[in-house]
Amino acid sequence: MQEQVIAFIRSFGLLRSETTPCGQPLSVSEAHALRELSRCDGCSQTELGNVLQLEKSTVSRLVNQLKGKGWVKRNRDPDDGRAVRLRLTEPGQRVAGQVAASRAAYFARIVEGIPPAERDDVITAFQTVVKALDGKHRPAADASRDKRLQT
Repeated sequence: MQEQVIAFIRSFGLLRSETTPCGQPLSVSEAHALRELSRCDGCSQTELGNVLQLEKSTVSRLVNQLKGKGWVKRNRDPDDGRAVRLRLTEPGQRVAGQVAASRAAYFARIVEGIPPAERDDVITAFQTVVKALDGKHRPAADASRDKRLQT
């Protein structure tokens, strides 16, 4: 399984830090942050970090990068003056829209390359891997002996 995951990471383009896999000129973490901020107008850095599964200091640097590019603004929470809410600026909304369109086209090309009869199985396999990574599946007692999972 290791070899397949490594091949996936390389083929998908996750090693290119200066562009997203769909070819946009920003980091993968910036693209994911823009996606989540476009879906959750006014979320906190903590909420963003929870969704992205990133540490507090990493989210802080990421938000500062997005703010430095003029894509995000911080606003005081009207209900809690100590809290800060994140919102996309107009340029940030445009970039988020461009990334979303590019991502949709990229995934459409990937789906076209998967035989229709296998698409549901591919989705199920990804869901299973995500659950395993999130600790929602208990490993089988004999998983450590399964050679397919070690290579």
